[in-house]
Amino acid sequence: MIGKFVSVLSLLILTILLGGQGYAQATPSGQPPSSADPAPQEPAAQQPAAPAPQEPAAQQPAAPAPQEPAAQQPAAQQPSSDQEPAEEESSSRRKAKPRDYKNWNYNVGLGANLDSGTTREFVRGGGGVASAGVARNANKYLGLRADFIFADLPLRDSSLQLAQAGSAYNYLFALTLGPVINIPVSKLYGGYILFGAGYYHRFGALSVDTAIPGSSCNAFYEWWVGTCPNVSLPLSGDFVNSSQNHFGYNFGGGITRKMPSGVEIYGEYRLTHGSGNGTTTDVRPITIGVRW
Repeated sequence: MIGKFVSVLSLLILTILLGGQGYAQATPSGQPPSSADPAPQEPAAQQPAAPAPQEPAAQQPAAPAPQEPAAQQPAAQQPSSDQEPAEEESSSRRKAKPRDYKNWNYNVGLGANLDSGTTREFVRGGGGVASAGVARNANKYLGLRADFIFADLPLRDSSLQLAQAGSAYNYLFALTLGPVINIPVSKLYGGYILFGAGYYHRFGALSVDTAIPGSSCNAFYEWWVGTCPNVSLPLSGDFVNSSQNHFGYNFGGGITRKMPSGVEIYGEYRLTHGSGNGTTTDVRPITIGVRW
């Protein structure tokens, strides 16, 4: 009995062992799916080819490429932004109000002379006058003007009698320099005031003079040649010719009328005074001329 029991028990144990071994072998054999797993892993092996879908990602850096010009556009546009103020400045300069005055003005005129002072006692009025001038303007209202004036100073008949002369000529050259103040009134009309210093050279000569050198010197000769030495005419006979250099001043003003051509017509009145060597020269020229 015991021997049968032992044999049965041994058979049972052997069966169990064989069944466990078969189960163990069944598990690896059931693992073909797992061994087949490498087949689905083939896509994983193909994943290196997955960069194909990643190509867009690789192409994404190319997307910044179009952005690079965009980044460069501001840099390229920088000069244009810098140029805008320059263009605005240049346009503002272009739009600047045009200058309403000339840097230089020139004038010429003709007229007649009105004498004054001591000169009027020996010179009759109405002698011809010619003038020419130039002005450098600092602005619309202020400038510096220089003029040359020629005046004929004909002697009165009473002066010729005092000089004991049959005829004579007597002229004046003058140079004046001073500021000029322009006064615009309208687009067509204006005015100006001028004043300053002057140099006056008066010269002349007597003809057919019968005065005797050394004779008494009268008022005409004192004005003609200056102070007579020893209150008598020079024995050298120099009293026939006159040449006086005087320094003094002048002031006056004028009215202007602008013509369609841009040239201005003006009328001017001026008073001049010079003195020296005990004599004086006073002239009031009135001129009409053009200025441009």
